[in-house]
Amino acid sequence: MDFSVADTEGKILASTFQDQEIGSGEIVTFAESQADSQVIRDFQFFKVYDEHRLEYVLIAAGGNEDSYMVGKLAAFQLQGLLVAYKERFDKDNFIKNLLLDNLLLVDIYNRAKKLHIEPDVRRVVFILEVSPGKDYNVLENVKSVFQGKSGDFITAVDEKSIIIVKEVGPDDGYEQMEQIARSILNAAALGNEGAGHHIAYGTIVRELKEVSRSYKEARMALDVGKIFFDEKEIIAYSSLGIGRLIYQLPIPLCKMFIKEIFENKSPDDFDEETLTTINKFFENSLNVSETSRQLYIHRNTLVYRLDKLQKSTGLDLRVFEDAITFKIALMVVRYMKYMETLDY
Repeated sequence: MDFSVADTEGKILASTFQDQEIGSGEIVTFAESQADSQVIRDFQFFKVYDEHRLEYVLIAAGGNEDSYMVGKLAAFQLQGLLVAYKERFDKDNFIKNLLLDNLLLVDIYNRAKKLHIEPDVRRVVFILEVSPGKDYNVLENVKSVFQGKSGDFITAVDEKSIIIVKEVGPDDGYEQMEQIARSILNAAALGNEGAGHHIAYGTIVRELKEVSRSYKEARMALDVGKIFFDEKEIIAYSSLGIGRLIYQLPIPLCKMFIKEIFENKSPDDFDEETLTTINKFFENSLNVSETSRQLYIHRNTLVYRLDKLQKSTGLDLRVFEDAITFKIALMVVRYMKYMETLDY
């Protein structure tokens, strides 16, 4: 059977008719009438409503009883699609406002009930930061991972960030979150090896009202990851360690700290050899023998370099307390450098 769908002004929006035989005047006249269905010439006309408001006119070929029944079913299906689309749109809008803390507590639970969203299930928020200049559809690739699961929400807040609010099982932990993050990353980079995307996730929350907290944690994890873990593709908020504390320090306080530790010097003043020695020493948990072995230098050469560093900074990296101070100072400098790039 052939169908046409028109708006209330008589404009045909979609049609399977070979030649359009219905005039816009007939459609407008029917739209303004009191009837919900009507036979005009050899066509069945039906009204399609969205919450009691006339939205479309459906026209079915044939003026007999069979075409009336099939047309009535088609009109009912269109109405169902309108409701489904509207609910999906409303859910997307609700999740965005929930993430951004734009809702009162009472509104969260009232709107969740209307939209059939469970309030008390475990959830976690992932943020995928898409590498710029990618011309393939990352959002659709990511959606394919979840295959339309009703408890998961995927939305894009801007052209470079995709947010996934994932419902997790009662026994799922952060090991499973790491696997999910890897699946999302693989889907996002489908057919584009080395796409350069990054993903971060917050902590698992137990109530709908706490989803915004998991979102803020994931957002912070992305930022902190750029400063201290730029080699990592996946960053968990729970793994940020001391970087999370440094990220929240005011810049004037950081400058004061660096001045107290290094006086008029800065870690930037150290040559490449010294910085490599320091980093390798930290990597090997202050173990002199292992560090000298990995640097292919004699143990005494390493000791000489550490002594030289102690004379210039007053810090002996072989002493645990001095090593902690030095490590924090290096991280603070990285943080300050990053914040300077944002200022520009």
